[in-house]
Order: sequence, then C-alpha cells, then structure tokens
Amino acid sequence: MKRKGLTLLLIILCIALVSATIVLFAYPYSPNSPPMANDTGSTTEGIQKVVNANNQFAFDYYSQLDKIETGNIFYSPYSISTAIVMTYEGAKGQTAEEMQSVFHFPESEILRPNSAAIYNGLNKDKSEYLLSTGNALWVQQNFTLLDNYTNSVENYYGGKTANVDFAGETEKTRQTINSFIGEQTNDKIQELIPKNVLSSRTRLVLTNAIYFKGTWEWEFKKSETQELDFKIAEGNIVKTPTMHMKPEKATFNYVNLKNLQIIELPYKGEDISMLILLPKEDLNSLGEITNLNLEDWKNQMEETTLSSISLPKFKFDTKYFMKEALEEMGMSTAFQYMNADFSGMTGGNELYISSVIHQAFIEVDEKGTEAAAATAVIMEGESTSASPKIFKADHPFIFIIQEKETGNILFLGRVVDPRV
Repeated sequence: MKRKGLTLLLIILCIALVSATIVLFAYPYSPNSPPMANDTGSTTEGIQKVVNANNQFAFDYYSQLDKIETGNIFYSPYSISTAIVMTYEGAKGQTAEEMQSVFHFPESEILRPNSAAIYNGLNKDKSEYLLSTGNALWVQQNFTLLDNYTNSVENYYGGKTANVDFAGETEKTRQTINSFIGEQTNDKIQELIPKNVLSSRTRLVLTNAIYFKGTWEWEFKKSETQELDFKIAEGNIVKTPTMHMKPEKATFNYVNLKNLQIIELPYKGEDISMLILLPKEDLNSLGEITNLNLEDWKNQMEETTLSSISLPKFKFDTKYFMKEALEEMGMSTAFQYMNADFSGMTGGNELYISSVIHQAFIEVDEKGTEAAAATAVIMEGESTSASPKIFKADHPFIFIIQEKETGNILFLGRVVDPRV
C-alpha cells in the first residue's frame, strides 16, 4: 500500500510539474522577473522629457475622465503610456502623428533609451518597498511581426513575445494573459481582459502591468483612526474612517496656496511619495490642472511642521475602456479598420486597435499604500500664515503617486467618496 501511495504521489507531482511547465512556456518570461531594457544613451535631460510627456498625458486624460465620471477616479498614466508607446513603435503616417500628439512622445532617439532608463529604474532592487513593471506582446501563432519591430520593443521596453492561439484557443489565451497580469500585480488585477473582447480576428495584444506597495515614512496610528465627516458635495456629508496624525518631530513638504493645500507624504525608502492636492472649496475651484502648474506648485513647497494631518482610508478599483476617450483626444485613426497604419509592425496595413483596456487598484491605510494597474492594447486584423497648519482631507481631493527624483507620475486618482 505504501508503494502504491508513493507511486500515486509521484504521478501527481509529475502532472503538476508538467502543468506548471506548460503555463510557464506560454508566458514570455517569469512574471516576477521582468527583463532589463537597453538604456544606453539615456541622459537626465532625456529622462525628464519622457517624464514630462507622461505627466502631461496624465492630466489630459484626467480632464477627459472628469467630463464623464462623477465618482472616484484612479489610473496609471505610466502603464497606459507604456502600452501605447510599444504600439506607437509600429505606427506610421497619420496614425503615428496622432498617437504622438495625444501622448506627447518626444523623438525616437530620446524616447527609446530614456524610456528604457525609467523602466529599469522602476525595476531596480529595493528593500524598503515593492515596485515593478513589465511588458509583453502576445502574438497569434503563425502571424509574423517584423524583426525590427519586435527587436525595438524588447530592446527598449523589455517587451518579450509569446506565441498564442487567439483563433483556436481564444478563451484559454485570455485566461493565460489575465493570469500573467495577475501574477505581475500580486493578484490585484485578475480579469484585465473580459470575456468576448478577444476573438478569432485578434492578432496581437500588448500588455503593461505595474505594482507598488510601500509603507509611510511616518505611519498613522490605528488607535487614532476615527469615524469622521467627509463632505462628498454641498449638503451631502458621510461618515468614513479617517486616519489622524499629530507630527511632533516630522516635517512634510507642504504649501498653502490661494485655492488649495498640497502635502507630500513620503514612503519608506524616500524614492516614492504621494502628493495630495486638497482644494479649499471644491475640485472645480482648481480649474484645469496641467503638468506646468503642478511643477509651479511643487516649486513653492517647503519643509513644514504641521499641527495635524487627517486623511481618510480608502480602497477601490477602476476599469476604463479607453477607445472613445482616446478618439476624443485626437487619436482616432489607430482604431479605424483599413485606415490605421501599423506597417512598422508587419510591413502591411492589416492591423488596427480594437480596444484599449485599463484597470487599476488602490488601497490606502495607516501603514501605507498598495497600488496596481495594467493596460492591454488589443489589435485585430482583417503662501502660509502664522496660524496652526492643519491638513484635513475631509472633502474630495486628488492624489498622485510619483517618483520623487524625476516627478514621474506612476498613479493618479481622485477621491470623491472614500467609502466606495
């Protein structure tokens, strides 16, 4: 009996190993070990140009969402820009011009090595927080992409290729891509691509995933968290768990302007921080937010001792099907069958973008923040006063998770109702 039991156990282990091998074989690389990109030729000035492009798109897209979304907003401009830039590498003519205009991409000799440097920087080893990003191309088997295209994507964006079968194994392929994204994002993004989005006509899916988990440099004490008022809108006040801190030794980068207060909350390691833009009235009082006025506001911030800091706990996820928004922003040709020009990918004009899907997750509590996002591009063929300085986020606000040194916006969100 013992021998039979041992034999059965060995058979089960063999089956498990074979299954794991099959899954890993389908992946372009191990999800937790993204490949390095070639950042030869990158410069501090070049990195800043790519960061500025990403940040300007961040606020352009926020303006677009603000027109149609009344509740919470959260997304990763970095994830979206990265998925699109891999697509842009194969675009030509008017298609490329529109993509460049919407995403503010600089010329290729700047874009490529400095995108690689940013990507490598996000994936560098760190002990005090978790931050990683990865790119992949999922290509229909027997569908040929030009070597120049795949080499550029792998070289500068770490985007390795996996051959899959959209035509014969549509659902299995969808599950494989979603599983890969799930592993990249600590299972925070599990169903990036819904059912019935892929089809037998799908030829290429480009994906990016980004994951961050960090603890506050100065944590909020759980014992100080209380149910307090949060004003969603005039006359609409709700109770929500609100974290509270009375910093005795800590100073925070802070500014008190005419229409808003801004505070920077650093995470341990001091590479990543959260900026909170708290209007003194409502979000509309801020007017249009651009990368230029954000930089102006940040330049006015100073290390300041505050009497107290209050911030609601919040946790929510979002999902955006971006086709309509990107068309409204001026990137329409890429979505048009027969008019889209991605000949830099294939040598012909058979490909067009059918969907751009973005999903994001955020949780902020006393210890810190966990955030994740993923993007899929699916292509088919056929001044302060002397009074006590109090920062109390008890009404809607905007928050930004950024790399401190470059200002690169990794995530951007709006909290209208922290209970959701």
